Amino acid sequence: MEFRKSLFEKTTLLVDVVKEFLQNIEKHKDLNVFLEVYSQEALDQAVIIQEKINLGSAGKLAGMVIGIKDVLAYKNHGLQSGSNILEGFKSQFTATAIQRLIDEDAIIIGRQNCDEFAMGSSNENSAFGPTLNFADKTRVPGGSSGASAVAVQANLCHASIGSDTGGSVRQPAGFCGVVGLKPSYSRISRWGLAAYASSFDCIGPITHCVEDAALLLEIMAGNDDYDSTVSQIPVDSYSEISKSDKKYTIGYFEDALNSEGLASEVKDLTQKKIEELIALGHTLVPLSFPRMKYLLPTYYILTMAEASSNLARYDGIRYGLRTKNAGSLEELYKKSRGEGFGKEVKKRIMLGTFILSADYYDAYYTKAQRVRRLIQEETNAFFKQVDFIISPTTPTPAFKIGAKSDNPMEMFLADIFTVHANVVGLPSISIPNGETVDGLPVGFQILGTEFEEKKMLEFALNIQKIDF
Repeated sequence: MEFRKSLFEKTTLLVDVVKEFLQNIEKHKDLNVFLEVYSQEALDQAVIIQEKINLGSAGKLAGMVIGIKDVLAYKNHGLQSGSNILEGFKSQFTATAIQRLIDEDAIIIGRQNCDEFAMGSSNENSAFGPTLNFADKTRVPGGSSGASAVAVQANLCHASIGSDTGGSVRQPAGFCGVVGLKPSYSRISRWGLAAYASSFDCIGPITHCVEDAALLLEIMAGNDDYDSTVSQIPVDSYSEISKSDKKYTIGYFEDALNSEGLASEVKDLTQKKIEELIALGHTLVPLSFPRMKYLLPTYYILTMAEASSNLARYDGIRYGLRTKNAGSLEELYKKSRGEGFGKEVKKRIMLGTFILSADYYDAYYTKAQRVRRLIQEETNAFFKQVDFIISPTTPTPAFKIGAKSDNPMEMFLADIFTVHANVVGLPSISIPNGETVDGLPVGFQILGTEFEEKKMLEFALNIQKIDF
């Protein structure tokens, strides 16, 4: 980053950088990005870090101003997951990923709006209202990390930290014209992330450029005593990626590019990118993926089941909202949850409970787990032929607010290209790929092999169109 160079050359003061972001946040309040802004804390921290810079003892992220999605714990700060059920709740500890950023002198400027409990593809499911896309305020920013993407898009912070369960970092990155990274499952500790679907959830950065995403991944990744599911594999030096002329074999799904649901401008931009890759000397291989049609059903069956289990802890007793209209203990549970959860979350809890019921467990949950395994095996077979699999990030550009609210199937299809990475646990990144004639950003997605983030990031760096 150029601004970091100016910080260390002492031509720019960090306090001035923070003040500029705070002014931008105030100026663009109508976007509904931040649920809480830590103005004074950020300014105070800027003074402390500036002194470290002056003394030559600053961390790797000194000067980087970061916003965090409202599903990540930050001690003594609000945490509501975009929901009324956690009204007034303050976190008692800091998520491992966030603590690692703070330890390297990042400044946390505030918490960002999101779909309730990260359930959504448009940021319209938040109890605090929708976030608006900075490119066109009549359109959604994507979800569930929509506000986190808009914060970067509208220059309200340098980077955001979101969560990705089925594309919730990459899909909004695509809609907003920024970079969104989902690492391999278990690469970053989930300690301090409000759980939606535990076998799918990943923490990931949203940034202006691939280099910043690589640096943030390097800081956040790695072993954590608080998370037994985190990978023990050593962390690569992701920040050392550089441009190279290395040629790769790259796969793409023919059926996906010929789908009727793919917007013509998205298709054209994707095909143009494929032609550019061929011109650069890469080998493009069309792949047939008959099981692609099972991705969304498998994803939603399993995530709804896991959500039903995970969200049972919000009972109106231990923390958050507690109804004042209960006449019995049973009523207290029911009314607290009924009043606290939004429509989309209630729907997924009820469907998940149905899926896990004794009569339907084998018919739905067990079968979906088997299909997930078959998809993983088929995907692994693809990677014996190719280095990466590419696709559009989303089938369409950002849609109008309210356009798909009454059609859940259309809303689910917004994730058709992104859920694959979560179902199989592989790393994936969305980078900008131009704009439509209406000025709406379009994303380009790269799917890599397990724990080979450095290779994927280097490839993304080599082909990213915009160099910030």
